[in-house]
Amino acid sequence: MADTLPSEFDVIVIGTGLPESIIAAACSRSGRRVLHVDSRSYYGGNWASFSFSGLLSWLKEYQENSDIVSDSPVWQDQILENEEAIALSRKDKTIQHVEVFCYASQDLHEDVEEAGALQKNHALVTSANSTEAADSAFLPTEDESLSTMSCEMLTEQTPSSNPENALEVNGAEVTGEKENHCDDKTCVPSTSAEDMSENVPIAEDTTEQPKKNRITYSQIIKEGRRFNIDLVSKLLYSRGLLIDLLIKSNVSRYAEFKNITRILAFREGRVEQVPCSRADVFNSKQLTMVEKRMLMKFLTFCMEYEKYPDEYKGYEEITFYEYLKTQKLTPNLQYIVMHSIAMTSETASSTIDGLKATKNFLHCLGRYGNTPFLFPLYGQGELPQCFCRMCAVFGGIYCLRHSVQCLVVDKESRKCKAIIDQFGQRIISEHFLVEDSYFSENMCSRVQYRQISRAVLITDRSVLKTDSDQQISILTVPAEEPGTFAVRVIELCSSTMTCMKGTYLVHLTCTSSKTAREDLEPVVQKLFIPYTEMEIENEQVEKPRILWALYFNMRDSSDISRSCYNGLPSNVYVCSGPDCGLGNDNAVKQAETLFQEICPNEDFCPPPPNPEDIVLDGDGLQPEASESSAIPEANSETFKESTNLGNLEESSE
Repeated sequence: MADTLPSEFDVIVIGTGLPESIIAAACSRSGRRVLHVDSRSYYGGNWASFSFSGLLSWLKEYQENSDIVSDSPVWQDQILENEEAIALSRKDKTIQHVEVFCYASQDLHEDVEEAGALQKNHALVTSANSTEAADSAFLPTEDESLSTMSCEMLTEQTPSSNPENALEVNGAEVTGEKENHCDDKTCVPSTSAEDMSENVPIAEDTTEQPKKNRITYSQIIKEGRRFNIDLVSKLLYSRGLLIDLLIKSNVSRYAEFKNITRILAFREGRVEQVPCSRADVFNSKQLTMVEKRMLMKFLTFCMEYEKYPDEYKGYEEITFYEYLKTQKLTPNLQYIVMHSIAMTSETASSTIDGLKATKNFLHCLGRYGNTPFLFPLYGQGELPQCFCRMCAVFGGIYCLRHSVQCLVVDKESRKCKAIIDQFGQRIISEHFLVEDSYFSENMCSRVQYRQISRAVLITDRSVLKTDSDQQISILTVPAEEPGTFAVRVIELCSSTMTCMKGTYLVHLTCTSSKTAREDLEPVVQKLFIPYTEMEIENEQVEKPRILWALYFNMRDSSDISRSCYNGLPSNVYVCSGPDCGLGNDNAVKQAETLFQEICPNEDFCPPPPNPEDIVLDGDGLQPEASESSAIPEANSETFKESTNLGNLEESSE
């Protein structure tokens, strides 16, 4: 592949996370020649989503990554006298403190394999205390921790890898009722059969199921392709920057979304649903009539708080939590506003921060449903792939499993002039965008990183049982001790295409103060119980049962000044990994800022031209411009469970 790559580009992007993918799409759309490379075998970096076996392979990859021994660089011979090299790191150190627990029955047999897998591949897992590998797969009990340094897992890497394929699937209605949005005018053909996406719907398994309420580890392995497990847990605000960008650029055609159905609160040991819309407030049985009026009056003020500065003047210096105490709100309402609407910190958020967050929440209500949030079908990892596809449609070149050895810098101008890849090819470019994790320790020696604590749970029921088993929920559990942070819990059902039927996928996220397990396990113990054989027969158990759990810490490289990086050339731009926030605004702002530095005064991700307006060489005169928008017209159908942003944009306004 290296021999066939052109030797010169306008922009080279290293890493396929969300900010890098947005910038690559924007530059390609503006006519720049873009090369987008990633040393990983999958798209998304730390924004990626994996099938269950793909996640196990990802964990194994980190084990092997930590054992990499740096070879003597062969590219040094290519560096000229007036040049110097900035070596890039071969180790990804953004993930730490990985611990895995399995509570489901460990009854794997030799003939168990993942449905739809290309080849049979047994899971071989050993506990930290085991010295011999068992013939059948084995996982530690709740008393044993499984780290990536002491386990062997499935070797098949099966994330949602190829954006072309993955997005063609998402362009169609999941139920099969809607026409595929991807036609021969916009689709990029797949490059190989081996890169088929995980997101291809799988036929229902008609084999006899085990007895009711009993989910085994072998079932999880067999149905592993039904899981799409996000490394970073986020939602999309319905009027946030990312939704606006998806609609403006028409990238929304490549993905579909589901509305978050409910917002929950955890009070006095119980989980309860929070009313957030006007109808919810007046239909709520948890609030008294007086409280309903108090809440509506306060929320009405928050929607236009800038018009009434006297109402909050003098309170700017105190926290939003203290400000709420000065308002005519009961403790119950203060809790709801603080943790379920504003979703801000009791100790770190100022009054203005809280009012802004509350207004943003209310502003996003009703655009696509009863809550402000959307979730992409098949997981957050679809979003970088959507923008990668847009880049490819406009001529961008993609190379996965393609590492860059170094950046070549001119000593006089102190600008980067080229990269040297793993094959020793020198590729010239004007601009270079590099994801933070690719820089060496020497380059980042002055950078102070924060950490994100993450947990992923597979459970057997929802944290709040209702008549419907297809609920998508968000819950904030406040911090209880000084120095700790509130924990955000997002619970996904099988209709999001992220887990197998009969299970829920639960993501827990907070800013790290300790290891992920130390930060999150107290919240896990409040909401869930381990899945054991003794409790299978007990139908009176109220809490959901954990079948499988993963804890890890992820680096938060957001909001770091470029001046913190040592010797960074002026035409090398740094893209950060995921931040701890709920939305994606930080990634979009970062992408737009960097794009304007590369392409000043150009439109950021404009809509693609209508196919009728495109004139190829020799096609004759250009026809008159069509009045129709590049975004599909609004249809008059009622709101569907699965949302296509383009179809609903005009009607929702």
